[in-house]
Amino acid sequence: MSVSPSAATSASDPAASSAASDPSAGPAPAAGSGPVAAPRVLSGIQPTADSFHLGNYLGALRQWVALQETHDAFYCVVDLHAITVEHDPAALRRRTRVSAAQLLAMGVDPDRSTLFVQSQVPEHAELAWVLSCLTGFGEASRMTQFKDKAAKQGASAASVGLFTYPILQAADILLYSPEPGAAKPGTGERTGERTGEQAFHVPVGEDQRQHVELTRDLAGRFNHRFGTTFVEPEAYIPRGAAKITDLQDPTSKMSKSASSPQGIIDVLEEPGPMRKKIMRAVTDTGTEVRFDEENKAGVSNLLRIHSALSGDTVADLEARYAGSGYGQFKKDLAELVTGTFTPIRERTLKLLDDEDALDRILAHGAARAGEVAARTMDVVRDRVGFVGRGR
Repeated sequence: MSVSPSAATSASDPAASSAASDPSAGPAPAAGSGPVAAPRVLSGIQPTADSFHLGNYLGALRQWVALQETHDAFYCVVDLHAITVEHDPAALRRRTRVSAAQLLAMGVDPDRSTLFVQSQVPEHAELAWVLSCLTGFGEASRMTQFKDKAAKQGASAASVGLFTYPILQAADILLYSPEPGAAKPGTGERTGERTGEQAFHVPVGEDQRQHVELTRDLAGRFNHRFGTTFVEPEAYIPRGAAKITDLQDPTSKMSKSASSPQGIIDVLEEPGPMRKKIMRAVTDTGTEVRFDEENKAGVSNLLRIHSALSGDTVADLEARYAGSGYGQFKKDLAELVTGTFTPIRERTLKLLDDEDALDRILAHGAARAGEVAARTMDVVRDRVGFVGRGR
């Protein structure tokens, strides 16, 4: 899950039933009654900045659009994760809408995907508490991202929310597990076995793999203790994902928290500043446009960006710019980047001009996600032993 802005390939079933693409559809068919549903995918991104950046787009978000064609897709703006550090409420509200508008402008289709805001589906927090009670303190302490962030902020400044957010991330994922409750509690015996279990995919970067492993561990622990309830998710990197580095420090990942403003290209930037950043991107003292990660990290990063946006192979680009130097290459890349992001920027601003319409799209997505989340939590509450509210 790109719960943080974040990325093997996945199989899809083109013959999947139309009901599989509808998150509000009823239970999947029993064995022999129809094809296996399309794989489900869940991914999220934090609204912690006023714009996504080039690294987010090529590393994850562009693939969200492609995955709509092959998967039963759930995408969320994870605003609960954004409050693990001190924040401004007005900025959070604005950035949540900006994040959603950018996803729509990039091509996430609310008629083919379930797009929603995490906090509008309260079952996320409820399942996080249940899973917290299954998580050992030492287990949570081993999460490297918490250790890294706590080291930067200081242990006294790190919140309990930052410590437990991988468990909330696990809840984000497992709420949308296909077929919760497909076995009798305590027996592991399937009550409606199908021709094949619906796959459950979570696109992640390398820095998130540990969190997906925690999610799998917690799913397995719950299943063992209370009966098979969750499908254990599979972490994978979608085809076409590209790791983009800082334009001024090409040995480091492009990141809002670590990069300088000149090292990041924002999706919503004006074309002029974009062009300047690319023309000023760090290269080396040579002139040969050639991919060499070790000796020409800057040029290699620019080649990777061009290849990802244009669809041309790196080898083709090396041949095209042989003997031309960096100037023409950077100029062409700048035009390619601005040509990609300017329409997204314009569509985003248009969506933000009508907040009521945008909020209605998100409310519709939250309602669809809520139906799935409610079914999951009905099973979880029953199996944990909570008393139902009655009818």
